[in-house]
Amino acid sequence: MKPLLLVALLGYLATVFAADQVKWCVTSEAELRKCTDLSAKAPVFSCVRKENNLACIVAIKAGEADAITLDGGDLYIAGLINYDLHPIIAEHYGPSSEACYYAVAVVKKGTGFGINELKGKKSCHTGIWKSAGWVLPVGTLVSMDIIQWKGIEDKPVEEAVSDFFVASCVPGATRGSKLCQLCKGDCSKSPNEPYNDYEGAFLCLKEDAGQVAFVKHLTVPDAEKNGYELLCLDNTRAPIDSYKTCHLARVPAHAVVTRKDPQLAELIWNSLSSVQGFSLFSSESYGVKNLLFKDSTQNLVRLPPNTDSFLYLGAQYMSVMRSIKKELTGSTSPNTIEWCNVGHAETAKCDAWSVNSVDEEGNAAIECRSAPTVEECLKKIMHKEADAMAIDGGQVYTAGKCGLVPVMMEQYEAGGCSNSNVRTASYYAVAVVKKESGLTWETLKGKKSCHTGVGRTAGWNIPMGFIHKQTNDCDFTKFFSSGCAPGSDPASPFCRQCIGSGKAVGDESKCKANTDEQYYGYAGAFRCLVDGAGDVAFVKHSTPGENSDGKGPDWAQNVKSSDYVLICPGKDPVPVSDFVSCNLAVVPTHAVVTRPETRNKVVNVLLKQQALFGSGASDSSFKMFQSEGGKNLLFKDSTLCLQEVPPGTSYDKFLEEGYMTAMRSLRQCSETAPDLEKICTSHTCQQQD
Repeated sequence: MKPLLLVALLGYLATVFAADQVKWCVTSEAELRKCTDLSAKAPVFSCVRKENNLACIVAIKAGEADAITLDGGDLYIAGLINYDLHPIIAEHYGPSSEACYYAVAVVKKGTGFGINELKGKKSCHTGIWKSAGWVLPVGTLVSMDIIQWKGIEDKPVEEAVSDFFVASCVPGATRGSKLCQLCKGDCSKSPNEPYNDYEGAFLCLKEDAGQVAFVKHLTVPDAEKNGYELLCLDNTRAPIDSYKTCHLARVPAHAVVTRKDPQLAELIWNSLSSVQGFSLFSSESYGVKNLLFKDSTQNLVRLPPNTDSFLYLGAQYMSVMRSIKKELTGSTSPNTIEWCNVGHAETAKCDAWSVNSVDEEGNAAIECRSAPTVEECLKKIMHKEADAMAIDGGQVYTAGKCGLVPVMMEQYEAGGCSNSNVRTASYYAVAVVKKESGLTWETLKGKKSCHTGVGRTAGWNIPMGFIHKQTNDCDFTKFFSSGCAPGSDPASPFCRQCIGSGKAVGDESKCKANTDEQYYGYAGAFRCLVDGAGDVAFVKHSTPGENSDGKGPDWAQNVKSSDYVLICPGKDPVPVSDFVSCNLAVVPTHAVVTRPETRNKVVNVLLKQQALFGSGASDSSFKMFQSEGGKNLLFKDSTLCLQEVPPGTSYDKFLEEGYMTAMRSLRQCSETAPDLEKICTSHTCQQQD
């Protein structure tokens, strides 16, 4: 018995010891030496040697290792469902490039060709499926139709690159192929190949083995910059230091990945932060560059919780990655899009739309995907588990921060639908109170508030932006005593007045940001006021009229619009019909968002669908812009048509400067940003204001 007890005790102690160890995965002898030296200085670290990054990813998934620093291409692989590793810490390269770097094409000065003339040239790459050396240049050349490639069903992308360049060195490619022809060693992603990684790809160019090197912007040494130039996307050239205006793409920084385990993430962060007497970001004494971390790293940045690889890499990078992998996830039909819906009522309407969208061949133009919140829908769109949805301007702001683009906008004026030159549509954000209350904007403090949802334009961003400007205080619970703002923390006073789905017991819908919460959205916020749960409702200008005087759902049948008034700063209350003279702001319409590469497909499908089921369509089997069993389902019921947003319009141009200014002001209160936006803005490589 005693030997068994001893074995059990030793096993337990080993487990406890392992729990306080960070097993770092390394892929070369030089990296192992540096890791071993780190372990000597900081015993919390131990080292696990594997053949390559993929083997490390597998080891971390299995618990044989805990962490490794990966570039974007490998981050993408690590984030796939079969590995499900998450980035927790990003490298930071200083104020010039922040938590990102630029993928560039470097050539020798005076060689006389542009990016459009690369066919038949010799190329140097950092490694197969590496971000700056493969994913971005190949993806860019494919997207620009410089490299002709029909997709994986035609031939592998590696073969298309082989056909394009006369010869290459792509470490990690199949040995003996044209992609290894220019390599000096064994064509491996290791020190056995002198042309491996950034310095190696540049050496390949420097030694005239290749004519172009695909690297990051910091690769060319300062002393040699005068002899080299960058290839720009407009087929011109520029000096090496002009990388901010002449690059293939901005790339998210390398990041440390691990399993989805908050305690392990905490241990890794604390362990790296407390390293003393050892230079994590220097590999000079080991004779090889970029061991454990890139040598250009200045410090490490902790990423927000729940950051996954796809959110970290961003929609733009993911679009390029998918374009060169030609993935078969999601709908591949050019005539089908996957629409994301939130809540039971929207799901029912989407299912009806899908059934009615079936063509003569039995193919549905609309397939439905469900999520519990708009944020989760946006994640699905980014992950290519859905294609599109229509959202409020505040949500367009968040979606834009995550790299999604607005492609169609809701139009509420008949004249706008007949005028294809209308570039934007808008509505008024208003504050509604009961006439008998005697409330004005100046007497709102301490009252109860009804909001369409946290982060939404008329219901939150505009009124709370006003209040923040007045008070300079980000704690809005000091202004309103309580309220219903769906999407708030369940413990917040802004959930206290919400009623959920109306179930007597165990109602999980209370304060949820979907139609299962009866006070969600425009009609819901107005109902919150009608029911006496709040003293003021922040909605759009048409909401009172749509839910009174015999119009609207059952709860609104006895509501009289004359019993309600609008309030705004510095004015006496006015009738609800006088919204032009008394409003909080004119704000951008709702818009359909999608991934950049899906833009044209979504526009084409929606134009056909609204021809069949829009306001002027004769087919009565389904109405896109009418809702049964709820209000404003999938689209606002006041929508008369969807109009195409001009191609190339970014989210900030769509929202326009006034709204962007209001959002930047509100975002001074960091807690007002949804978690998804915090993740997407934890680095600056996906987009810029």
